[in-house]
Amino acid sequence: MATASAAKPAPKSASATPKGDGDRLMSVDAYRGLVMIALAANGFGIYQTSRNFPDSTWWQRFGHQFEHVPWVGCVFWDLIQPSFMFLVGVSAPWSLANRLKRGQSWIGAFLHALVRSVILILLGVMLSSNGASETNFTFVNVLTQIGLGYLFVFLLTPLPIWARLVAITLILGGYWAWFAQAPLPSPGMPNPSVGVPRDWPHLLSGFEAHWQKNANPAHDVDVWLLNQFPRREPFRFNGGGYQTLNFVPSIATMLFGSVVGTFLCARPPAQLVLIRLVGGGVLMLLAGLGLDMLGFCPLVKRIWTPSWTLFSTGWCFLMLAGFYAVVDGLKWRWWVYPLVVAGMNSILLYVMSQLMRPWTGATLRCHLGENYASILGAKFAPLVEANAILLVFWLIVWWLSRQKIFVRI
Repeated sequence: MATASAAKPAPKSASATPKGDGDRLMSVDAYRGLVMIALAANGFGIYQTSRNFPDSTWWQRFGHQFEHVPWVGCVFWDLIQPSFMFLVGVSAPWSLANRLKRGQSWIGAFLHALVRSVILILLGVMLSSNGASETNFTFVNVLTQIGLGYLFVFLLTPLPIWARLVAITLILGGYWAWFAQAPLPSPGMPNPSVGVPRDWPHLLSGFEAHWQKNANPAHDVDVWLLNQFPRREPFRFNGGGYQTLNFVPSIATMLFGSVVGTFLCARPPAQLVLIRLVGGGVLMLLAGLGLDMLGFCPLVKRIWTPSWTLFSTGWCFLMLAGFYAVVDGLKWRWWVYPLVVAGMNSILLYVMSQLMRPWTGATLRCHLGENYASILGAKFAPLVEANAILLVFWLIVWWLSRQKIFVRI
């Protein structure tokens, strides 16, 4: 991990790169900032607060958007990780172009991508092991997933857009076929031995049972793979149903981002940008939803099904379109300053939120009083505390941005 000032975008070249300093897309930084602020604030404490209002229909519906769905479906909180990964892809063409413009060789850029991938994987494992008595070798959090797929994205990004779309099709089609050809779970599966009660209300049936929780090919790979690492007890299942091989279809998510990044590098007219982002987003939403509704492939974020890849990326297109329309189209930029500050030090903000949240909460209680978070009433304490911790983290990255210090990998 290196600490350095922000790199300036390179001039436009034959490979469709950014034009210059003033052409940085603030909408991308703002979108990334929203994702990172939501993560750093642990969903702003909204879900925890909603549990204090069990009789309020409004609070239950609002809080539901900030907790992952158990298996099939999608809420706002399920779109945070796809957005993070999509934006990694959007930045990839700009990053590669800038390195080549500064005179770095392709081999040098490749080695940097390789080192970056390794650091992201190691950092993800470290964060997953925080508070544990031994290393927790798991590869399902967002950093390890990006690390496992990033090198493939780097290698594919220089290809023409049509070739990347072919690669996406092969990745998603091949991953779907791998699940679809696997034997269906036996009648006794799932069962409590893999963390899924028989009366679990989210069990899939028929053809869709190929994507059953902890009874699918990716789960079988994890049972073999994770037991190759030292651990006190054999790995049997992931409680949430998440799998290491989720990184394979998520490569498609990042590649979709790289396609968008290459398109934006060319600085087309704003109207064309919005037409393509909105049109592409709607088409992918319909494609993902259609595969789910027709029973070909359920929408499951926890195992990153191909239908989920299309559906979630469609939402990423639409969210980026919204930011682009307001920030880079209408030039209404004053309101996104807090988001941009967070987006430009995203890795640091994420690491702080994972490592420092309990300590920061305890420090605030020490100096402001044990009941400071109940200033709006005890029921709103989770909301107040989550946003107070967020403010501390944001002030740190704000100060660093004022010093032109940005932590990057």
